[in-house]
Amino acid sequence: MEQASVRQPDHATLAQTVAALQPRARAELTELVAFKSVADPAQFPRSECEAAANWVADALRGEGFQDVALLDTPDGTQSVYGFLPGPEGAPTVLLYAHYDVQPPLDEAAWLSPPFELTERDGRWYGRGAADCKGGLIMHLTALRALKENGGIPVHVKVICEGSEEQGTGGLERYAEAHPELLAADTIVIGDAGNFRVGLPTATATLRGMTLMRVQVDTLGGNLHSGQFGGAAPDALAALIRALDSLRAEDGSTTVRGLASDASWEGLQYAEEEFRKDAKVLDGVELIGSGTIADRIWARPAVTVLGIDCPPVVGATPSVQASAGALVSLRVPPGVDAAEATDLLAAHLKANTPWGARIAVEQVGQGQPFRADTSSPAYASMAKAMRLAYDGQEMQISGMGGSIPLCNTLASLYPEAEILLIGLSEPEAQIHAVNESVSPQELERLSLAEALFLVEYAATDAA
Repeated sequence: MEQASVRQPDHATLAQTVAALQPRARAELTELVAFKSVADPAQFPRSECEAAANWVADALRGEGFQDVALLDTPDGTQSVYGFLPGPEGAPTVLLYAHYDVQPPLDEAAWLSPPFELTERDGRWYGRGAADCKGGLIMHLTALRALKENGGIPVHVKVICEGSEEQGTGGLERYAEAHPELLAADTIVIGDAGNFRVGLPTATATLRGMTLMRVQVDTLGGNLHSGQFGGAAPDALAALIRALDSLRAEDGSTTVRGLASDASWEGLQYAEEEFRKDAKVLDGVELIGSGTIADRIWARPAVTVLGIDCPPVVGATPSVQASAGALVSLRVPPGVDAAEATDLLAAHLKANTPWGARIAVEQVGQGQPFRADTSSPAYASMAKAMRLAYDGQEMQISGMGGSIPLCNTLASLYPEAEILLIGLSEPEAQIHAVNESVSPQELERLSLAEALFLVEYAATDAA
């Protein structure tokens, strides 16, 4: 049954309620982080993702959401959906997060167990704490604060994805097959982050991505490097040559046919701040040309994510017959990811030496995204951020990462306004060891989202 009316709480009252909800937020984030929900059964049991999905579904039911469902998506994972009706005639807002996480990498390098939320130096450490289990807790906290202060002034849909980090497109394809499910007037993607702690930021652009597996073969089997080395073609060396061709002397990405000279207009990223955020070692140069913002928000970037070859320990004096790599290409706004994929494949094939056999396989892809920052929803978010951050104006930035669902939603719902906020500021170290979230950011952004829903509902009704 829809709510008859909702009174508008004031800023101070909402702030007090959000602050009082922080112990619950920490307790729930602790529970969520404990799930080893890496959406790759080769690394962690599928049951970990299933348990996390069920936790999300139970949390939504506990808040009164209707039609809560575990959606079996085409990539074999589950996304969680729920609908919470608001006042008659109110707009609909879709809140997005994902419960799947990156693998912890080298667990020995973590200062505390990656799947145990641990407080240290004023931050909460754990895999997924910021990216993006914390984003779900942010949504829940904002909604609870509104419920305690007169009610939620909009219809709310929540979608919590189960395979965002894998880039396998399950939720995108599910949404395309069920276009009515996620339809909304405004979509808040809780998977971005402030430019830095304490500086309210909305993300306006995302680079897309393509993920490619590369295999190079030269021999029928490994050979003794003394007996055959010097004439027998080394597959590992051929692979290294091909991968090296993807960068210019200064480290810029150079995929033949792919433009790499775009410029970023807007908020800039000082080089000294970037070096600090990226933890670049003293004396080591940055790569690429142009401003830092150009390089990470407006231009393509290739990264070799992994190489299959013998480890140093246990290596034998052999010429390698086969070698493989996983290559990521970040695709800037304005470039079609499918076209970039074709260009990357053609470039690698053209630059593999000695006639070595090369096979490429696309294993993931997502389109880049650009938001309309002139929309009424952005104005409402700017006002909410200003209140939540004690008068600081909201900044607009880009993000070098990818959220493939954004373009799917923009295509399905061209009239919807899409905003990206979240907890993944530089200190969060997402995708790295010792990922963490700032509890202060969680509190302020939960407040900002609650204020946004109030302001947006009022603007829509005006």
